[in-house]
Amino acid sequence: MTARTPPVLVVGAGPTGLAAALTLARNNVPVRIIEKEPQHRRGQRGVGIQPRTFEVFHFLRVPEIHECATAIPPIQEHNKGSLEPLNTFAAMDYMEPTPAIPYYNIKLMGQPTLEAIIREHLAKLGCTVELGTRLISFSQDERCVRAKVVKYRSDGGGEVEEDIEAAYLIGADGAKGMIRKQLGLTFLGTTLENSHMELGDIRLEVEGLDRDHWHIFLQAVALGKDGWQFVIVNPTVDAQDLAQDEAALVNRIKDFVGLGDDAKVKEVMWASAFRPNIRMVNKFGAGRAFVAGDAAHVHSPAGGQGLNSGIQDAFNIAWKIALVYKGLSSASLLDTYTTERLPVIAEMLGLTTQIHKQMFGSNLERAMRRGKNVYMLGVNYRSSPIVVDEFALTSEASVAHSAYGEIQEGILRAGDRAPDAPGLVSVTTLNRAQRLVSSGSYSAVSLPGGVVGSTRMFDIFTSTHHTVIIFAPTSVVPVVQPILVTLQEAVSKQLVQRVVVLPGSHPEPGGHVESRTSSGEGETVDVKVLVDQVGRAYRGYVVEEGEIKVVVVRPDGVVGAIVRGVAGLVRYFEGVFEKRGGVLAMEDAVQV
Repeated sequence: MTARTPPVLVVGAGPTGLAAALTLARNNVPVRIIEKEPQHRRGQRGVGIQPRTFEVFHFLRVPEIHECATAIPPIQEHNKGSLEPLNTFAAMDYMEPTPAIPYYNIKLMGQPTLEAIIREHLAKLGCTVELGTRLISFSQDERCVRAKVVKYRSDGGGEVEEDIEAAYLIGADGAKGMIRKQLGLTFLGTTLENSHMELGDIRLEVEGLDRDHWHIFLQAVALGKDGWQFVIVNPTVDAQDLAQDEAALVNRIKDFVGLGDDAKVKEVMWASAFRPNIRMVNKFGAGRAFVAGDAAHVHSPAGGQGLNSGIQDAFNIAWKIALVYKGLSSASLLDTYTTERLPVIAEMLGLTTQIHKQMFGSNLERAMRRGKNVYMLGVNYRSSPIVVDEFALTSEASVAHSAYGEIQEGILRAGDRAPDAPGLVSVTTLNRAQRLVSSGSYSAVSLPGGVVGSTRMFDIFTSTHHTVIIFAPTSVVPVVQPILVTLQEAVSKQLVQRVVVLPGSHPEPGGHVESRTSSGEGETVDVKVLVDQVGRAYRGYVVEEGEIKVVVVRPDGVVGAIVRGVAGLVRYFEGVFEKRGGVLAMEDAVQV
């Protein structure tokens, strides 16, 4: 990339904007990210991180988020003005992680901490957030987006304007942002008029109020970890007035917690009146400009879906922009951002509204018993026009499937999340200096004791590549050869990783695994060959004994295709790349 290459402009440096910028930067796409605030935010806001979002950060190689996040503490209910607990219960049932689902529990992290971690990774890639910079207008044509921004001068010399020519624009500027409005996108929905909330962060000192629980005072004030975060539900005083009157707010909190002046509020870090809106756009972009996160949808905070949905919006659009930006895919690929995310968000609004009504009902403990769909592991794009599934039953095509469902054990369809599978042992890795196996020859590789040097699917998947996984009884099955040669000749290895997974026929440590394959007439094939020693990959990807199955996993960790051979791969990759720079005429590469 040269200095004159137009960047992608991301507006808004919250979790959504940062996730978009990081995905683009990982894909070597120049990006600028601007934030109108002069300083990074202090408020915690969304603190719950769902399992599916931890997977996103795994693929983006940001392990610190899961490592540093904390478990949700138990909840204690109190009478108003009393620290004596009435009831103590678990906020969420603990889920034991599985080989297919390594992240199976919601954890907590304050938004400032989350954002700081992502910013550190962005900085390593040469991208920093431009604070005190706001977008005031933009226009676009078929070639670019022209944005006008105003920047605060750090020397106190007022503001300066800058014109930015960008390849694409991603609006992560929140519900009140101007990008959605200028694009003319509708934002239809309703406001929950009877649900007034006051929320914010305080520094509170109260003897006897432990930090090992979330504390609920008559379901009116919730004080949580990381400082103290409070939520006042349906305050008798107008919420907006309370937000603007710090003394009244402090007295209100003291009233609920009890102990009068013994409850010392040292600082109100931030406070805001809130009335849940249930709204979403009719489409997620127009031309070269797109919206994500709160700029595209707003809803009740109940269920902890907002921050997570925004990050997953960003991940979806960013890997697609990267391909189109590089001339590897047609601009029509960007239309699938709306096609895939719209049904998901529509169902999410219904889910969060239902949880909101339960949360503010009469039984909080019952309301906390939510379905596993809040984990977002069942969010899927089965109806997407670019996924290909040759194993789905014809009868399934006519059955409506929830875009926000729960994981169905023993069922995997194109458009679902790709499961993890640890314990994959490398047999051999091929590069230009090493052929897989010549026709008729064998390689015998001794496996070390245990599974030293093993890998897992999630460590293979990355935000920069598609991954083609070929499940086959042996690597000499006739269908494997044309698949590998087709990928080698038709798809750039910079775009697609090739993996052959063989069944673990020799599970005992110290055994031998024999594999052979034909790579054509001296063709060099770049492929990683793995043995699924204990069968976790074969179970997770629902591969029957002796069956040949080819699975394509997209850069966002979604199964793009489940096919039987070359013909299915042709359909999928031409749907994504459309015979542009990333793929040649695949039919011409190998005749099938």
